Amino acid sequence: MGFTAIIFKYRNFLLTVVTPLLLLPLPLVIGTKESECAFVLVLMAVLWVTEAAPLAITAMLPAILFPLFGIMKSSAVASVYFKDFHFLLIGVICLATSIEKWGLHRRIALRVVTMVGVNPAWLMFGFMTGCAFLSMWVHNTSAVAMVMPIVEAVLQQILRSSRESDLAGEDNPNLELDEPDCKVQIKEDNSEKKNIDLMDEKPKDCNLDISETSSDQAPEAKNMDRLLCKAICLGIAYSSNIGGISTLLGTSPNLIFSEYLHQMYPECNSVNFGNWLLLCLPISVVMLVLTWAWLYWLFMGSDFSFLWKCGGEKSEKEKAARKVLEEEHKALGPMSPQEIFTSVVFLAMVLLWLTRDPGFIPGWASLFPDYTGYITDATVALLLGVLFFITPAYGPSKNYDTMISWKEFQNSMPWTVALLVGGGFALAEGTKESGLSTWVAELLTPLGDLPVLATITVACLIVTTLTEVASNAATITIFLPILSPLAEAIHVNPLYVMIPATLCTSFSFLLPVSNPANAVVFAYGHIEVMDMVKAGVGVNIIGVVCVILAISTWGIPLFALDTYPDWAPVLPTLNSTMP
Repeated sequence: MGFTAIIFKYRNFLLTVVTPLLLLPLPLVIGTKESECAFVLVLMAVLWVTEAAPLAITAMLPAILFPLFGIMKSSAVASVYFKDFHFLLIGVICLATSIEKWGLHRRIALRVVTMVGVNPAWLMFGFMTGCAFLSMWVHNTSAVAMVMPIVEAVLQQILRSSRESDLAGEDNPNLELDEPDCKVQIKEDNSEKKNIDLMDEKPKDCNLDISETSSDQAPEAKNMDRLLCKAICLGIAYSSNIGGISTLLGTSPNLIFSEYLHQMYPECNSVNFGNWLLLCLPISVVMLVLTWAWLYWLFMGSDFSFLWKCGGEKSEKEKAARKVLEEEHKALGPMSPQEIFTSVVFLAMVLLWLTRDPGFIPGWASLFPDYTGYITDATVALLLGVLFFITPAYGPSKNYDTMISWKEFQNSMPWTVALLVGGGFALAEGTKESGLSTWVAELLTPLGDLPVLATITVACLIVTTLTEVASNAATITIFLPILSPLAEAIHVNPLYVMIPATLCTSFSFLLPVSNPANAVVFAYGHIEVMDMVKAGVGVNIIGVVCVILAISTWGIPLFALDTYPDWAPVLPTLNSTMP
């Protein structure tokens, strides 16, 4: 084995050992609290980006290094690792576990797809809409894992119908739903990045070899079938991220931002479930439609005449897709009591979140005037989540089993994300205690001479680029302690900088390793890396433009971004730049 091969094999070990050695001048030569905290920050950033060590292990470095450097006591560091965020996460995962266990996700996805029709373009839009809706409430990877088996079954039947009708010269009367025998196994790393174990990069039974069809089949038809598969699969991968940004609980970066805001600015009550939805749902809808149009144009051509056409004779592929969807929906049967209970809890959770403190009218939290601020979204999520461990799944004729078990919950709970977020909170608290955040604010003061939108655009482009190769959660955890003092330094509402950066952190569209959702879709074998790259560039541009437009239009009155808030510290002698 050559020297280069050995270096490559032990690259993670070398990075873990060499990085702190190279950074030692910070604590040893400079020796201030700010430099010691900078040592921890840079070390964690390098390990998070390269994933030389497990993300959760890197997240626990503040618990070791902050006490050693005298920045924070060990008990103080430990206290910031578990926050209100974790209870919100637990409640949401309880709901997601029940949705997946009782098959409610399949019913939702099939209903959405059958509503829009089976024309290839509308079929793609239907699957994208269903996946985006699911990812608003469950983890992005889970949403893709729920939808892709249905997508694969439909694609297989489209390809098989096209093949057999060309061979026989007549319709295929025996279309049966063949579940793809492909397995995509994801390790327990829901930090939305590279730690993905794919059983087989291209599952054998997930791809029909349509190259063996009759020579009578036109090459154009075969090529269009392949391109349709590519477009739909990429649409599923992208829509999971697009839908996830709509709600505070939809993605890890959103949750991390929410808890960071409460930690660093405890008097800030500007962001809640309702106004976040008002800002981000239109962004998601516009992005979803533009991404759908972009993928259709890129893979299927520029003929959008189907938009104003209705009726007409259905093609064989459309008939095949319709048959599969009808059989799938029929096989589900009527809604089970378990699905009904899960739906009721889901609707109750959303309704309580929306009405707790809407902002423009008093919410139900005002019924407890003596306990203002005591009740949060986490209280609602945890209360309803606990119901799944108490409510019987069956009637008295069967044994007492609850809606979900603790083991099922454990299998769904993203423990890596929980520790990663805790590490981010500890890092943020350390930068505040050591004075590093103030030092960074003073360093970034000259940026006050730039237009605010220019600063925001640069921040969005940086995080969008980094999130393609680093964990989404790790990326926002690194940047929030930098962006908030930046906003304070230029005397701009911190939300004006942090919200768009948080949203752009979810735009990891370029590579299969950019997040687990991309990898799950890639494993089905319909797309290649270059397909994802060329499509992802366009979707990234769409996303950044939509976010900038939203934050600079209806985002300003929604969050009062044109004024410097009372809850943010005022740093003297700094430049003042207002939107």
